[in-house]
Amino acid sequence: MRTPRAYAPHVAYAAPARASSQVWRLLLGLVLIEGLFDAGIWAFDGGLAYLAPDLAKALFYGDTALGLVVQLASYGCLGGAVWLVARRLNKRGFASLTGPPEQAGAMLPLAFAASAAVFVAIQLLPPWLDFRAAESARGMAGWLAVLPFALAALLVQTGAEELLYRGFIQQQLAARFRAPLVWMVVPNLAFAAVHWQDGAAPVDNWQYLIWAFCFGLAASDLTARSGNLGPAIGLHLANNAYAFLCFGEAGGPDSGLALFLFPASDGLADPALAQGPLISLALIIELGTIGLAWLAARIAIRR
Repeated sequence: MRTPRAYAPHVAYAAPARASSQVWRLLLGLVLIEGLFDAGIWAFDGGLAYLAPDLAKALFYGDTALGLVVQLASYGCLGGAVWLVARRLNKRGFASLTGPPEQAGAMLPLAFAASAAVFVAIQLLPPWLDFRAAESARGMAGWLAVLPFALAALLVQTGAEELLYRGFIQQQLAARFRAPLVWMVVPNLAFAAVHWQDGAAPVDNWQYLIWAFCFGLAASDLTARSGNLGPAIGLHLANNAYAFLCFGEAGGPDSGLALFLFPASDGLADPALAQGPLISLALIIELGTIGLAWLAARIAIRR
């Protein structure tokens, strides 16, 4: 299968992986990355539980600003694991995972700004959200003071995930298989799978997996068009900033950085109550929003 002309930059992006493109190396690499990541998180959490047990608890639930910032920053363990495995097992440097650093660094803020503008614009249009329904709102001064640290932590988290899924996995597969169907679909099936939430209603879980898979395809497409991870990280950062920094459930997990807190949903408390069609209007709107954010990022980077 011929590589689409629009994906020509991806050929050069995957080139550093060709010397170590054996499938067994990819599978072994994933096992090693997971093991190193788990070991790093275990050591980090264990040390924190000993030195600062209250912070360790807040990190687990993510219901305070400091706890959630530390939780997100801990994804640096994942980024470090990907880099170490790529270096030792595949003889590749960090820049081979990201693409040309100057290009990635230039495109990241462009994609972030364009994608974030879409999220904000859609949110401000009626009738997506009634802010009067918010149970409480944080003080704007305090929220703005935490914002730089929150964005930095989110950059670590999203950057680490892109390094793994659109960097390491996508590159290794593209170096072995020319067909975009392989190197776009397989990494994003894995990306979607890690978004499965134990205890959630089946319909909610499957909708989340569909959303995550489609989001991953958008990130993979941006990576293939640009030949670097900058646009994918920018899109991912805008999405996660919107999710973590704007809205959360009062007293709920991962709500520590949210500006507006809404009452907890009763349907999530009992999975039996959270039934409905798999392809709902809400899911269609969310997928459409990702599509618009992807298009905005493409326009911003002129790809």
